[in-house]
Amino acid sequence: MRLSVSIQTEDFDVSYELAQLRAHDARVGAVCSFVGTVRERTEGSTVSSMELEHYPGMTEKSITAMMEEAAKRFDIYSARVIHRIGVLQPQDQIVLVAVTSAHRGMSFQACEFLMDYLKTQAPFWKKEFTTDGARWVDARVSDDAALSRWGITNSNC
Repeated sequence: MRLSVSIQTEDFDVSYELAQLRAHDARVGAVCSFVGTVRERTEGSTVSSMELEHYPGMTEKSITAMMEEAAKRFDIYSARVIHRIGVLQPQDQIVLVAVTSAHRGMSFQACEFLMDYLKTQAPFWKKEFTTDGARWVDARVSDDAALSRWGITNSNC
């Protein structure tokens, strides 16, 4: 099992990351990935930038634990999470979640599980700078509902 987490300011190359994830593993029959980007509009306001902060060490530990939980729940071979921090602009990539498995079902489920966890549980703080001023971004009710279907409640409430 290969699990890898990177928290970084620099952008990432999705093609490169997916190739590395499945390299030298002939068992892989499915690769599922999700890329999150900065939206230009949110809650009716134009976003000029977003700043992401984290708690070094704690963030990586939390995401690794979540990836280990995904490995227990789903028959996967590897997983990769890259999450950017710092100031990002609309259309910039924020996060990559990628998973490999023998079949698509496990990859899709594990990828969705990991993303649902990241949206609500990972120790990141996001601040949007909009035409209406700056505001901290909280998980939405729909994010909490997505997480609850995995039998996990939002411990950040």
